[in-house]
Amino acid sequence: MARAVLFDRIGGPEVLAVHDVQTPAPGAGELRIKVEAIGLNRAEVLFRTGTYLTSPDLPSGLGCEAVGTVDATGPGVEGFAPGDRVDVLPLFSQNDYPTYGDLVLVPAAATVHRPPGLDPVRAAALWMPYLTAYGALAADGHLRPGDHALITAASSSVGLAAIRTARHLGAVPIATTRTRAKRRQLLDAGAAHVIVTGEQDLPAEVAAITGGRGARTAFDPVSGPGVEDLARALAPGGALIVYGRLDPRPTPLPGADTFAPITSRFYTVFEVAADPERLRRAVAFITAGLRAGTLAPLVDRVFDGLDDIADAHRYLESNAQVGKIVVTVRP
Repeated sequence: MARAVLFDRIGGPEVLAVHDVQTPAPGAGELRIKVEAIGLNRAEVLFRTGTYLTSPDLPSGLGCEAVGTVDATGPGVEGFAPGDRVDVLPLFSQNDYPTYGDLVLVPAAATVHRPPGLDPVRAAALWMPYLTAYGALAADGHLRPGDHALITAASSSVGLAAIRTARHLGAVPIATTRTRAKRRQLLDAGAAHVIVTGEQDLPAEVAAITGGRGARTAFDPVSGPGVEDLARALAPGGALIVYGRLDPRPTPLPGADTFAPITSRFYTVFEVAADPERLRRAVAFITAGLRAGTLAPLVDRVFDGLDDIADAHRYLESNAQVGKIVVTVRP
């Protein structure tokens, strides 16, 4: 038997429970992974509460990335063998391949061999943040050396990855946070400047930092009415990239009040995942940054065992973290 986290109704962390399930057999193109650690993502909270891009097929598992060792391979799988240390990339629906468990099935196409020198906890904190940041900031060459990148909600794992990705590209990361509580940690993580939005005027601060030019790129998981301030902080020709909806209020067309010459769009990591060539380049970019020491996973807190999954979700929803939350899975 295997153990898996399931929920049979929409709700808070209390709906999550660990169940004994039949050990799954891998099908064509699949791997069975003996999970060592799971990285938690905001998408899993949205999935559990019924507010994600896709709705859960109840009763449902959840989770979209994990690290561990290959336990078995399905027909047609090449390049992997039992015992290989691997990382599972977030490239599939949680309905199809939930990863909260000790033995899980995943597509071989969404799995990579673990980069040297990474332990399971740090590996679980790597891929979702950096794949997301890569696709938004690095993939199309829009953000250039010397440009300013405005990164909102920057204490999240993706925000921290975006700070380091911008620096890796030679750009200047400007981080935002609502209060001063996380300011020092953001500077220590590599932000060149930190704007405390609860106390400071964001467009005015960006103008002062950039000598009046504005930021080349704004990378935002919040959306809602706040995008108007982000538009005012952008340079002509700048881009606003929205990758989340933490603010459920309607999102206006950025720059509509001033007819600012900027572009804006919504973005998800699946833009990278859906294109094998873009994914290949993303993995190469991230592993090169690891070797150079310019990119690194940042872990806030580790929870021990699947039985702590509800507490881990409560902590994720508290927004107290700076970096990734990881749950280890006991053998």
